[in-house]
Parts: sequence; structure tokens; C-alpha cells
Amino acid sequence: MDFFAHQERARKQTRRMLLMFACAVLIVVGATDLIVYFAVGRQNPDTNIAGLLVVLSLASLAVIALGSLYRIASLRGGGAAVAAQLGAMPVPPNTTDFTYQRLRNVVEEIAIAAGVPVPEIFVLEDEAGINAFAAGYAPADAAITVTRGALDKLTREELQGVIGHEFSHVLNGDMRLNIRLIGIVFGILVVAIIGRKIAEVSGRGRGRNSGAIVAFGLALFVVGYLGIFLARIIKASISRQREFLADASAVQFTRQTEGIAGALKKISGLAEGSKLAAHDREEVAHMLFSDGVGYSALFATHPVLTDRIKRLQPQFNPSELTRIAAEWTNPVRTNDAEGAQISISGFAPLHALQPQVARAASVLPASGATINLEPNRVVRQVGNPGSDDRVAAASIHAMIPDDLRAAACQQERAMALIFTLLLNRETATRPAQLGLIEKHYDTGTRAVCESLAATTDELHPMQRLPLAAMAFPALRRRPRPQLQTFLVVIRQLIDADEQVTLSEYCLSRLITVQVIDSLDPAASAVNGRTRLPEVESELADVFAILAERGNDDSATAERAFRLGMQETFPNSLATYAPPNEWIIALDRALPRLDRLAPAGKELVVRGLTRAIGADGKVSVSEAELLRSICASLHCPLPPLLQS
Repeated sequence: MDFFAHQERARKQTRRMLLMFACAVLIVVGATDLIVYFAVGRQNPDTNIAGLLVVLSLASLAVIALGSLYRIASLRGGGAAVAAQLGAMPVPPNTTDFTYQRLRNVVEEIAIAAGVPVPEIFVLEDEAGINAFAAGYAPADAAITVTRGALDKLTREELQGVIGHEFSHVLNGDMRLNIRLIGIVFGILVVAIIGRKIAEVSGRGRGRNSGAIVAFGLALFVVGYLGIFLARIIKASISRQREFLADASAVQFTRQTEGIAGALKKISGLAEGSKLAAHDREEVAHMLFSDGVGYSALFATHPVLTDRIKRLQPQFNPSELTRIAAEWTNPVRTNDAEGAQISISGFAPLHALQPQVARAASVLPASGATINLEPNRVVRQVGNPGSDDRVAAASIHAMIPDDLRAAACQQERAMALIFTLLLNRETATRPAQLGLIEKHYDTGTRAVCESLAATTDELHPMQRLPLAAMAFPALRRRPRPQLQTFLVVIRQLIDADEQVTLSEYCLSRLITVQVIDSLDPAASAVNGRTRLPEVESELADVFAILAERGNDDSATAERAFRLGMQETFPNSLATYAPPNEWIIALDRALPRLDRLAPAGKELVVRGLTRAIGADGKVSVSEAELLRSICASLHCPLPPLLQS
């Protein structure tokens, strides 16, 4: 799977969707005009029918546009708003429920492996079917929602396959397209709603023209549902192929087909299937893991289940579905403190998780180790985690101390945890930083930071970014004024010793970008239309800063600069000139680079990798620096970079 190709595909699909919906809207407006023409123009020849039709067309377009904008605005809060609309409940941070804990662990591990913030997690408690969806505008405001049926009926391996499928939508830019689909379809639906209301109100009247008005309302209602008919076909055409791609991504990530194929088999074999009972299920039908409505083949937003299973397991025998249904006739509830791979029914085979985590612990390199990175391999990892990344993520997640994991999940301690990650280890600077925290907050927050600092100081470098990612669901729930103060304090903490390191800057920059994305999710995505030649000077500044601060002498630094520039701009004549105010230069450059088209970002990642590894030695800290810069450009990298 190619992250940058997926991003480009998502942009093309958005343009295709808008074009198709524009055609559907024109058909609706044209049909409305036709009705008025025959109802008014043919019977009243003296009427200025042309002027009336122009006004009516503009009014219809305005109604559809305003309806779409209203619906999209109502979902401006991102993934959590979509989940709440369906009645989903957030997973409590201090939960002791086995199924909730298992779900949280799976989501956190996959987020760490993918290099993105941990999404908010919701459960549809009243839904017995097996289903899930990812919603949001960007990874920083994503929400993963699963049904109670998925929690109770799937093994850990199967749940991991389903969540891996949903993370494919998170990484590949599908979520924003999905929310736009909801908004545009609602705009067309408004025409039908208006027609129905006109017919209802006029039907209660006894005026001379009430019959004609009722007829017009009914006609408008029919025209509106003609638009809905077209919209459903458009949604289906856009959604089906994406589901095959997401299934393939889940397989690549888990390196086995049994998990996601097992989930699909249970959906096909069990009576509850994947159907949802929620009133608004049709609005989110195109976002679901499997068909939650029961569409006919014409409107199906998902491929046929047996086709999806056979793509994953060509040897699949449909008789397996009968066996699965028989096994589930007498489910027995169970609890397993060890997190073994069982479904709550107890029917699935036991495969203990703990030995896997123990083996994974050896994956992490020593803190002082060096890596020889290869740009092509690193580029292929962007937004494209594999099974090795999952193993590393499981290890990182398991080795994070319990008190830090607990703090990351608690709204009242998540900010303090991020502050602690930015504390300087030098005893001369740390008291000043703690004083800043106390000044902006209180003595209690300072005390929490001091209590966590002893543990965070011992963290492996590769655990710092994942820990910050785990804290994001709790951070996002903070009011906007508190988050704005939070960003101010972050900047003051790294400025406290007047010697900002590149690693400090990048961690703070990454946190800032993700918090800003979560403050206004709908505006978080960049347009991706900037071309590489337009940002050559900004890129030269970034490479010069990385080269200067990553090498001991100017000759080696200049060589690193030239290698990075040549990887990105083969014919560049830019000179090595590190800016004096490097923080200002990075603050100016990174947002501009973030607006690059996907193909441009791919070349930038190649150049960054080549510049950092120019001396043939990439430390673990430098690798984390590369991950921080790439994440701030919305190009997430897994924890272990391939050498």
C-alpha cells in the first residue's frame, strides 16, 4: 500500500464525488423546474415562466447548499460528533470492564504502530450486530466506534483485524470524504423534507388552491427522493472499492488473514450479522465495516461478504458459516484477566497474548544504537504500518509504566504528562520549568509533574511520542481556552533554558499541530495543492537546520544538506546557509511544506531521510526526530524505521 498514492486517490475521489453530486443536484433542480413548468406555465400562458424558473432554480440550489453546509457544520466537532449522533458512549478512562480494556489496548497499539494520535474510542452498547466505523476529519480528531456485538463476539485477533481495517480509513484520507458525503446527501434530502411538509400543511387546509399545493408538495417530495436514489448509487460506487483496499491494508498490518476473515465469517454466519438498529444508520452506512442497513445490490455500500472473504482466503468454504452459527447457539460469558484471544462467548480457540508481548520486547533497539536508514524503505513506511510495526507497538505499549499509561488516559493528568515529557533533565533548568507550570496552573499540577518525572526520565526514546499519542483523547476533551493556555506553556517550557534543542522543538511542534487540528477539525486538512518548486527556499532552510544540528563539523553538515536537496531537487542550486533564527525559520517552513501535494511530500520525506542519515549513522534520537518532523507534515511513520 502506498500512503501518498492513497492520498492522491482520496483527492481524486473527492473531485469525482463532487462532480457526480453536482449532476445529481442538477437533475433534482431540473425535475423541480419541469414540474413547475407543467403545473404553472402550461396553464397560465401569460406568466413569466422563464423568470419564475430562474428564481426557482436558484432557490433550489440555495436550499440544497444550505442544507449541506448546515449538516457538515453540525459535524464540525469531528469523529466524536458522528459517534454521539448514533448514541455511542465513550469508553471510560478508568474502566475495569474486560471488553473495554481489550478494545482500548488494541486501538492504542495500532495507533502507536501507525504513528498517529490515539483516537477517541466509543461503543454502541445497544447494537448486537458486529460492526465498527472510523469518523473524523483528520487523525488528530478521529474516533473509532465499535458495536457491543463486536466486543462480545470477536476474538482479540478478529477485533484487531476490524480495527486495522478502520485505521486504513484514518490514514488514507477516507474519513473527510465520508463526512462530506453525509453533508451533501442531507442537502438533497432537504428538498424531499420540504415537499413533504408542504403537502402535510396544505392537506390540512380547505382553500381553493390547497389541492394544487398538495400536489406540488408531493411532486417535490418525489423529486427529492429521486435525488436520494441517485445519491445512494453514488455513495455505493465510491465506497465499495475502498472496502477491498481497507481489507488488504488490515491483512498487511496483521500479516495474517484469520483475524479480519474471521470477523467477516461471523457477520455472515450469525443471525445478528452487522445490522444496526440506530435511527441514523443510513447516514453512516458508507462508513461502516460491513453493511449496517441491508441495502439491495444496487445501493450496496460494501462488496458481498463472501467476495471479501474469498479475496482474503481463496480456499474459503461457505459451509464454515453453518458451523459458526451452530457454535453460537449457546454463548457462555467469560472473563479473562490475561487478555487471551477469546471471544466473550468462549467458543474461539485460546491463543495467549502474553508470550507475543514478551518476544516483542527484544525488538526495541538500545537507546544509544545507530541505524542505517534507506530513503525508499522509509517512504514506503509512511502511513503504511506492517506486522513488524505492530509487534514493536505492542512491545512499546506493554513496556510503558502503568502510572504513565493511567495518567495519559485521565483528563486531569494528561496535560501534566505532556509537560513532564518536555522537562529538561538538567537540575538547573527543571525548577524554572516547574515554576512556569505552577504559575499558569497550580501547585497540584506541579506536584503531578514532579511525581511523573522520575518515571518519564527513564523512558526509552521510542516511548515518548507514543505516550504523547496516548494522551490525546484526554487532551481533546479540554475546553478551547485551556488548550490555548496549554500551547503557550509548552512553548515557554522549551524556551526556559534559552537553548532549545531540535528534539525539544519537534516534540513541541508535533503536539502543537495535533492540538490545533483537534481544536478545529473541519479546517485541519491542508489543500495539498502547493508544488515543490514553490517551497524550495523553505525546504533549503529545513535541510540546512537539520544538517547543522546533526553534524559535528561544517563540511559534513554541508554534505548532508546537499544530499537532502539532491534527493528532493536533483537540479537545485541552493547554497548551504543555516538561518540564524532557526526556530522562526522552521515555524515558517513546516506549515508551507504541509500544504504540498502528496507527490511533493513523498520527495520531502526521501530528502529528510537522506539528510539525517548522510553520515551513515542515525541514532534512535535522530530517528525520533525524523518521525516528529514527518508527523507534523501529516506523514505518520511507524516506531521502527526500516534500515
